[in-house]
Amino acid sequence: MKAYVFPGQGAQFVGMGKDLYENSPLAKELFEKANQILGFRITDLMFAGTDEDLKQTKVTQPAIFLHSVILAKVLGNEFKPEMVAGHSLGEFSALVAAGALSFEDGLRLVSARAMAMQKACELQPSTMAAVLGLEDEKVEEICASIDEVVVAANYNCPGQLVISGSIAGIDQACEKLKEAGAKRALKLAVGGAFHSPLMEPARQELEAAINSTPFSTPVCPIYQNVNAKPTTNPDEIKKNLVAQLTAPVRWTQTVKNMIADGATEFVELGPGNVLQGLIKKVNKDIAAESKQSL
Repeated sequence: MKAYVFPGQGAQFVGMGKDLYENSPLAKELFEKANQILGFRITDLMFAGTDEDLKQTKVTQPAIFLHSVILAKVLGNEFKPEMVAGHSLGEFSALVAAGALSFEDGLRLVSARAMAMQKACELQPSTMAAVLGLEDEKVEEICASIDEVVVAANYNCPGQLVISGSIAGIDQACEKLKEAGAKRALKLAVGGAFHSPLMEPARQELEAAINSTPFSTPVCPIYQNVNAKPTTNPDEIKKNLVAQLTAPVRWTQTVKNMIADGATEFVELGPGNVLQGLIKKVNKDIAAESKQSL
């Protein structure tokens, strides 16, 4: 079975999606529609901006979403997913690609999500850190022992976990994790504590937007970040999507479940190839490739 996966924040690069725009009339039409919906020319920043331009959350999230979703649309009949999943922001790309959300509604939600997260980041300075070479349980235990907000946020692959929380909490956790034998505990250059309780203001804001958006039954099961389980039920999809902002991304478990349910081949659609690498670390024998253009 063929599974399609969609990347999240951090996969962006200058020039992303440019060849799609130049070589496909459909892609050009969708990119121009996106410029209209967003109220600024995101294509200018994607194709010829700077790394700094692309790092702004309000640009990063729609840019990655557009690259992924437009590529899926342009593939036409070649895009026949039997299961889909996306990493954090990528879950929105997966939902649009699988027909649970329209292109326009998906983009509006992604833009609303980016703005809400940006606001939550400004309310309280916070950050994330990558932890390498420790058991998940050990990382969870250390996070729980700290008197600040600090939680496991992304279960990326065995031995690689990202933690999220207040700056003081992350600093304390990094010290303790190194003492406990982590190979690395490295702060990330991110705007805030994504997938932690500190995103609660953003979750509330996004909940209203999600609840007023029509969702359909997707063409195949989507494995959602919150519980790593497949669903095609629009109400369940909405509920999990709202919970996603303050809950961890269970990527390791998602990949394992997809393989257990029959996935034999993974294709990553959109910028970068981070997910392809993570999938290989979960199961080195599985076929995984990344696709950025036609």
